[in-house]
Amino acid sequence: MKKLHMAGRRLALTSCALILGGTVLFAPKAGARITAVPQIQNTSAAPAQSPVVKKNNLPGGFVYLDEVIPSAQYEIRYYSENNFIGTRIDGYKAPLAIMSKKAANALKKVSEDLERQGYILRIYDAYRPQKAVNHFVRWSQDASDIKMKQQYYPKLDKRNLFKLGFISKKSGHSRGSTIDLTLADQTTGALVDMGSPYDFFGEISYYNTTLISSTQHANRKILKDAMTKQGFKPYAKEWWHFTLIKEAYPQQYFNFNVE
Repeated sequence: MKKLHMAGRRLALTSCALILGGTVLFAPKAGARITAVPQIQNTSAAPAQSPVVKKNNLPGGFVYLDEVIPSAQYEIRYYSENNFIGTRIDGYKAPLAIMSKKAANALKKVSEDLERQGYILRIYDAYRPQKAVNHFVRWSQDASDIKMKQQYYPKLDKRNLFKLGFISKKSGHSRGSTIDLTLADQTTGALVDMGSPYDFFGEISYYNTTLISSTQHANRKILKDAMTKQGFKPYAKEWWHFTLIKEAYPQQYFNFNVE
């Protein structure tokens, strides 16, 4: 992968969180050093700005991820209609990412490592209430609901998504130490090209797929290497999915709302 190296050059940019209509997106601020520009793909236009009010009533041991990693982008798909079901998912009352404090601190180290390489994180999902997982199960049982098939699972029968390992009746996300994420360019905020979009159900989303280019593989490896260095375990069928190995609540599934 060719990168545009900008050694010794300083631009008046750094990252901060900006919440835009269910999405927290990159916004520039004075001060950061830009080290490299990865190969990127265009992002969609930002939605209208909408304020987010936190309930600040999390169980002990959980934190809002944007307060730990303010430099990241937060595009919480299950709060929106842009997900494989096509509607807001049960339990998502706000476009926020919540995580166990232990996992959030490990992810902060990932973010710091990647920022030194010219990247920031884009977070799609973190803690997921059990009621949201139950919503996925109900949807899978309605064979007539294929509203989002062309975008998310064009070659698959939705009834096979459990068997294929894309959906589970119990999710590591509900334990609070699993994250769905990708990389974005630190300068522009545009996504790094991973070869397939988030939550796309198919072989192209497998980490070791042969359906993507060497550059796209290299980009996936940058993310995977940064995550595994800080104790996260990847999931072979979803390049964006990682779980902290020494998670805080390995046997406990939570059901409080994201709010």
